[in-house]
Amino acid sequence: MEWQGRRQSQNVEDRQNERGGLGGGTFGRSGGFGLPKGRRGGGMSIGTIVLLVVLYLVFKAMGIDLMQVLDSGTSDGSGYEQSEQHTLPRSQSGSSNEMTAFVKTVLAETEDTWQGIFQSQGRAYNDPTLVLFRGQTRSACGAASAASGPFYCPEDQKVYLDTAFFDELSNRFGASGDFAEAYVVAHEVGHHVQNQLGILPKFNEARQHMGQAEANRMSIRVELQADCFAGIWGKFTQQKGILDAGDLEEALNAAQQIGDDTLQKRTQGYVVPDSFNHGTSAQRVKWFKQGFDSGQLSACDTFSGPV
Repeated sequence: MEWQGRRQSQNVEDRQNERGGLGGGTFGRSGGFGLPKGRRGGGMSIGTIVLLVVLYLVFKAMGIDLMQVLDSGTSDGSGYEQSEQHTLPRSQSGSSNEMTAFVKTVLAETEDTWQGIFQSQGRAYNDPTLVLFRGQTRSACGAASAASGPFYCPEDQKVYLDTAFFDELSNRFGASGDFAEAYVVAHEVGHHVQNQLGILPKFNEARQHMGQAEANRMSIRVELQADCFAGIWGKFTQQKGILDAGDLEEALNAAQQIGDDTLQKRTQGYVVPDSFNHGTSAQRVKWFKQGFDSGQLSACDTFSGPV
């Protein structure tokens, strides 16, 4: 994807150097609506504290300062422990400024696409804000953490993206490439488009009266439509002539790798279809490609008929 030198969006909040607290629930991975479990922490018992004090005094008497030892190898405060250096994709091994510039450029491209589409229909498109963070932060929908994955919060109309996710996408999910990363951003912006069109508010209201299985089935349709909207953005990007050979395959591979069935096979060795809430790999590939091939909102009706 030829993204260097193009316009960058100003609608980005960079919180990568902030330390945020956790609390409450968020939408799940890649724009889902699950409530991830937070970390639980417990205090130390009196006996443990006494033992630590005794150990400290013993080592101190031996000329070893445990405080200095501990201080030299702890985490960086972002929620991720420091580790030895390995060869990593651009977002870690390269400049963090480069990754930020990339995300700003992709967001700008989505702004241009959706402003044009909405204007052609006599609508006004309000740009979302994208929040970059590292480890954890807060949103109007509750906590945002690495465990939640990228998500869109309709309450504040912001997309939340932990900058480590691109590395996970490549290293864990096997979906590398800048257009695969761009697909993730475009999918979350797709949820913002749904919010602007009134689709998300209707779903959230209806979900209050659904059982879990029914809510999951409806969530799949919401997610697949966001994939289709991401495909529409991809079509407009292709028409600008800034896609490289293989870019489309990168996005389709990303959709394949993060399908519910593929993820469950990878993590637990079997699938539970009733627990799906994003769609199978085949469904995600189908709807992204449908948006890409058509470039039309009318082609993204995931709520009528089978998906």
